[in-house]
Amino acid sequence: MTAATRTEQDAFGTVEIRSDRYWGAQTQRALGVFEIGEERFPAVLVRTFGLQKFAAARANVQCGVLAPVLASAIETAALELHEGLWDDHFPLTIWQTGSGTQTNMNANEVIANRANELLGRPLGTKAPVHPNDHVNASQSSNDSFPTVMHVAAAIEMTGRLRPALDELRSALAERSHAFASVVKIARTHLMDAVPMTMGQTFATFEHQISNALARADGALPRLLTIPQGGTAAGTGLNAPRDFDGFFCATLAEATGLAFAPNPHKFEGMAAHDALVEASGALNTIATSLLKIANDIRFLGSGPRCGLGELLIPDDGLTSSIMPGKRNPTIAEVLVQGCFEVIGNHQTITLAGASGNFELNVAKPVLIYNLLQSLRVIADSVRVFSRRLVCGIEVDRERLVKNVNQALLAVTALNPILGYDRVAQITATALEDRITPRAAAIALGFIDGDEYDRLVDPAVLARGGRL
Repeated sequence: MTAATRTEQDAFGTVEIRSDRYWGAQTQRALGVFEIGEERFPAVLVRTFGLQKFAAARANVQCGVLAPVLASAIETAALELHEGLWDDHFPLTIWQTGSGTQTNMNANEVIANRANELLGRPLGTKAPVHPNDHVNASQSSNDSFPTVMHVAAAIEMTGRLRPALDELRSALAERSHAFASVVKIARTHLMDAVPMTMGQTFATFEHQISNALARADGALPRLLTIPQGGTAAGTGLNAPRDFDGFFCATLAEATGLAFAPNPHKFEGMAAHDALVEASGALNTIATSLLKIANDIRFLGSGPRCGLGELLIPDDGLTSSIMPGKRNPTIAEVLVQGCFEVIGNHQTITLAGASGNFELNVAKPVLIYNLLQSLRVIADSVRVFSRRLVCGIEVDRERLVKNVNQALLAVTALNPILGYDRVAQITATALEDRITPRAAAIALGFIDGDEYDRLVDPAVLARGGRL
């Protein structure tokens, strides 16, 4: 059975649209033009358009551009969009013109139709609220879409990524404190080295995440500087004086973030360096997280035939063929998420370099990948923190055995016996398959009591010189 349709008119003629759809002629035409892929913008970007149109309507009233009765209906419809009521009425994929014009028009049409409905008019009438003349007043896709890009990225950075990283930092700090006195053997070049503590290992992870938070915070100020008011090319044609200031004040009040007008709107529309910078921070954060996740995977490998120094919490999942097998699935998810972010950064870099004269023409693919990176990192970090890090324990018996068998604790004897004699101890211990303590005594270099006094792994883990 064919769904009922309505007929809408635009500059290119008539077009048929499902009668229950709130988009208009331009969106319907775009559906027929851009039959590419299935990737759609995440809800945060669609809903951010609601914020952007709300702030624009309020600024237009303050500038005397919009009648209050029309602005009120637009604001109500825009806030409904922001609240997620009209997510299903954004059917386009990200594969569209490089300015994001079709998604901006989609937002204009949905809001105009809903505003007219609120004013007692049927869908498709374009009156009294017109999608271009009223919803898009004082705007262009060329300044609106990059503004939405900045706002959505800033919302995800502050509301999603930062809390997840802070939660992970706290979990790592707690495990660092819990393992502060647990001695282990460091590994360099994947080989045994000198004593340290498991607490120091987790303190290292904690410091990496503290730096990750600083990197996210460092990228934020440029995200909060937006080009709205530049209209088509950055000159501000058809935008009234002070529109950008009123717009940012409304946006800041609505989000709690200190958005401010870009003083050089040409830069904010032709280049997206701020977004590439944010992706660069995520790229570095992903690199840090890869190190942490892989170290935990390997330290927990086993349980019988691997390193087995960490005890990874059971996630209740197992192998399809090996009954009872437990795998570090949460760490593996984080690793895969990091791969995605690192790959996305390459796409974002190329997209950011695709500004031609006064307009960047790769906005949709840039923001799609950036928002995916923010979402994947934030969500996988949160799961990693709650389902793995918080429940990690140490196998103390295994660690004691490893420390007692380790060769390189005798490095502490270098200042007393000299490098060559200590090398003899390690070589003898390795060849005869005995402990370095037994080798040192057998070689006559030191007695057992003196060895135990000088080669105390817990003391050596604190560093310094004997």
